[in-house]
Amino acid sequence: MAKIQPLPAAASPSSCSSSDEHASRQTYTVWMKSLVFNGNGCTVYTADGGVAFRVDNYGCRGGREVFFMDRAGNTLIRIRRKGFGMFRRWEVCHVAGEEEEATPWFIVRRAEKSGAAVTMHGGAGECFRVDGCCARKSDYRVISGGAVVAEVARKQTAAGVVLGEDVHTLTVEPEVDHLLVLGLVVVCGLMNRSL
Repeated sequence: MAKIQPLPAAASPSSCSSSDEHASRQTYTVWMKSLVFNGNGCTVYTADGGVAFRVDNYGCRGGREVFFMDRAGNTLIRIRRKGFGMFRRWEVCHVAGEEEEATPWFIVRRAEKSGAAVTMHGGAGECFRVDGCCARKSDYRVISGGAVVAEVARKQTAAGVVLGEDVHTLTVEPEVDHLLVLGLVVVCGLMNRSL
């Protein structure tokens, strides 16, 4: 698999244990393009340029069902759009092998001021908030308990060249579930019909 923007000092996810992955701040490159010819989706690259995750929506742009996969094509989460108009929501469920959890892991709804509200299953009220994701901006933040836990911004090269609107840098703070944040980025792409 080809690499994009390799950085010399980063460790690949395969060389890190899952506890190490959540112990330090991680940076991903999110390219809002599918690896499949004529497909819709996005590809998530690690700091060293290797493919970490991918989303392929074989149907139309902004489809009702999207699968978030690891680099080997194993489905990790499924995202479904439900409802219409102001009642529209995106339900995200874990998938392990062929088994899918019956209850959603979390639900995302549009909120006031061009944001989104995230409610975890079994949680009381809003657990996360995504500020600026519904205004078709390339920069937005994921907030939990008043603290910024992840940020999305347009990617810049080391020389300061800003890449296209479909290439983003995602920075995830330590001790945050990376799969949850990546799922939120995909939902924001679906909300803006960029996937």
